[in-house]
Amino acid sequence: MSTTVTGIIARTKGAPVETTEIVIPDPGPHDVVVAIQACGVCHTDLAYRDGDIADEFPFLLGHEAAGVVEEVGDQVTHVQPGDFVILNWRAVCGECRACRKGEPKYCFNTHNASKKMTLTDGTELSPALGIGAFAEKTLVHEGQCTKVNPEEDPAAAGLLGCGIMAGLGAAVNTADIQRGESVAVFGLGGVGMAAIAGAKLAGATTIIGVDIDPRKLELAKEFGATDTINSSEYSGEGENNGVVAKVRELTGGFGADVTIDAVGIMPTWQQAFYSRDHAGRMVMVGVPNLTSRIDVPAIDFYGRGGSLRPAWYGDCLPERDFPTYVDLHLQGRFPLGKFVSEKVGLNDVEEAFATMKAGDVLRSVVVL
Repeated sequence: MSTTVTGIIARTKGAPVETTEIVIPDPGPHDVVVAIQACGVCHTDLAYRDGDIADEFPFLLGHEAAGVVEEVGDQVTHVQPGDFVILNWRAVCGECRACRKGEPKYCFNTHNASKKMTLTDGTELSPALGIGAFAEKTLVHEGQCTKVNPEEDPAAAGLLGCGIMAGLGAAVNTADIQRGESVAVFGLGGVGMAAIAGAKLAGATTIIGVDIDPRKLELAKEFGATDTINSSEYSGEGENNGVVAKVRELTGGFGADVTIDAVGIMPTWQQAFYSRDHAGRMVMVGVPNLTSRIDVPAIDFYGRGGSLRPAWYGDCLPERDFPTYVDLHLQGRFPLGKFVSEKVGLNDVEEAFATMKAGDVLRSVVVL
């Protein structure tokens, strides 16, 4: 029997979000109804609201979520009612060409719920990243549910579902930072700060945080930065940018072993590109807009060697990584709880978007 709950939707492009009633259908054979306990307010949700990702309005927003399994389809084996889970948007299929090659982190055929959630008038909703968790309950595929230690705070746990895992994974998985290496992270929002924490966890000894906000530069030290650079104090183009010179100064004159662009705009991309040591590794985890272009001289690309890689979801495997980092947090070895800047209510999402755009938080988290 279907259930009606309260949720937050983006009805039209750029319009303020709305609180309304959402109909959750009975789960299909492999579907799961999850009672949401907490959901982070991610920049991706704002991008959905503003039409920067797709035009499939109305959207049911929210995706960085944790909650408790409430009801399961008749063929579900992965979870059961009562399980505490983090929701993920890469439900590995096990059958596509990536999975068959032993690279499930690149799964090209991830699963979503078999049925659509709707408004009470029958209008079908597009759930953000296939999840839609700014709601009292949501419907997902069983593979989108990852069981973790129920002792974890749902507000902290849910953040692993997207942004924190993206930054952390960019450092640990994509860049494969090794003990003793030097790292520079450009952009210190939630994703960049998670990359800082990941670099520390991986054993980097020089960790440089780069941003224009003095508050974030100071906070980065709490997450593991050994040095910080206020990029607003420097100018110049390409390799002659003052930030590049400063990174080299902090790394023995060579540049960092690993650089991470956690913003996704060309100024930070170029700073990260040129701040590498020769044969250094660069990771792009900040999401560019639809019109951005990468522009560097081909001889610079060729001549510096190394590698340039995008990080998809931090190249994570939810079933491996989510429980691991929850356990590390509970053991006091990873500062997951520090990413929760404030806890807000379901009706505060629009205000949380404004707070996020102002740069005043790492994450606002909706608690239900």
